[in-house]
Amino acid sequence: MRHILIIGAGKSTGVLVDYLLNKSKEHNLHLIIADKNVKSAQSLSQNHKNSTAIELDIFNPQERKKQVQKADIVISMLPARFHIEVARDCVTYNKNMVTASYVSPEMEALDKEVKEKGLVFMNEIGVDPGVDHMSAMQVIDSIRNIGGKLLLFESFTGGLLAPENDNNLWNYKFTWNPRNVVTAGQGGAAKFIQEGKYKYIPYHRLFRRTEFLDVEGYGRFEALANRNSLKYRKVYGLEDISTLYRGTMRRVGFSKAWNMFVQLGMTDDTYTIEGSQHMSYRDFVNSFLPYSPTDSVELKMRHELKIDQDDIMWLKLEELNIFNGEKKIGLKDATPAQMLQAILEDSWTLQPGEKDMIVMYHKFGYELNGKQKQIDSTMVCLGDGKLQTAMAKTVGLPVAIAALKILNKEIMEPGVQIPIKESVYQPILKELEGYGIRFRESETDYLGYNKLNL
Repeated sequence: MRHILIIGAGKSTGVLVDYLLNKSKEHNLHLIIADKNVKSAQSLSQNHKNSTAIELDIFNPQERKKQVQKADIVISMLPARFHIEVARDCVTYNKNMVTASYVSPEMEALDKEVKEKGLVFMNEIGVDPGVDHMSAMQVIDSIRNIGGKLLLFESFTGGLLAPENDNNLWNYKFTWNPRNVVTAGQGGAAKFIQEGKYKYIPYHRLFRRTEFLDVEGYGRFEALANRNSLKYRKVYGLEDISTLYRGTMRRVGFSKAWNMFVQLGMTDDTYTIEGSQHMSYRDFVNSFLPYSPTDSVELKMRHELKIDQDDIMWLKLEELNIFNGEKKIGLKDATPAQMLQAILEDSWTLQPGEKDMIVMYHKFGYELNGKQKQIDSTMVCLGDGKLQTAMAKTVGLPVAIAALKILNKEIMEPGVQIPIKESVYQPILKELEGYGIRFRESETDYLGYNKLNL
């Protein structure tokens, strides 16, 4: 048997495991599913004869190295910051590795040694990053192959509620790591380029600078800029492109409402709040408002945000129950962001039977034979309301497919890499279509931006 070590039994791992177990007889596979919580690993192993669940603390180097050494390939589904310890073991014991996370500087530093050993370290092979890379490069390469010159590339992804379960005023619930949602956009200005002009959006303005996107059959969305689009010029070979912009999709109105939390300081993750474990939701809100011996928290909040009590923004706040004086947050030494996350999880956790949705939108502008054209490419993936969420499918399936292709030596080019080569993305995208993850393209005359270069 060929052993695949899967470290981390989180929400996106279930679909990955299902795929590999379904292939286990044909490809002679045995899965070792490892997690600090062995019950989580056991629930994914399904008592399948070709799987074993084990308890593994990755901070126990002796046990971690032992498991890596026994594997034929390692899939790390850990939080991104923990991949590097596993990666170093994979280098030591000559094991290929797959992750869904962005390539960190520490991971990139292993590239020379990984290449020297002929190993494949495939990263950014989830949904965003992952499916976005592959689907974008497929179109970019097709334009280049006919002699076209790229003028514009924009790419947006959103993890949202399926239309039938879009049932709150925010049009949103957590479909992936809530912490990443609460702290999104922090750590520096968003950077991108439009019509040859460099643009920057500082965090305090990020949620008030949005664009509208329409996806056929699913209506209108808004998009806000990701932190650094510029790094993808080199990654995608688009050094000369005039417009490059990557962002996150939400339903229209979300960003304006979220900006209330940003302006009040509730998303700050840089300090802890004294006595946080004893604070109610109402206490938390009040801690960001001026003192008044007479005015209520609600009145101070409306005054601070300059909104009326019949404003949709106010109704959105009320819907979150954040003025509840009885409900305790119960987090010790917590940051504002952690406390806000706890409050939001009460309202924004997917309930049994509720379906999520992944929406992706690429826009390509190019010139060919003196004519300017535009390709719009969209993908919508719906969850099943159970364990096969859209997020789990679009993260877990590409990881699993890539791992099996590396194990079968169908992907062999060594190095720390992401899936932007045709030999990698073409077969993976083709297989994903069989699971309902497919892109629909339409071509029009190039629309671009205004001609005044503003």
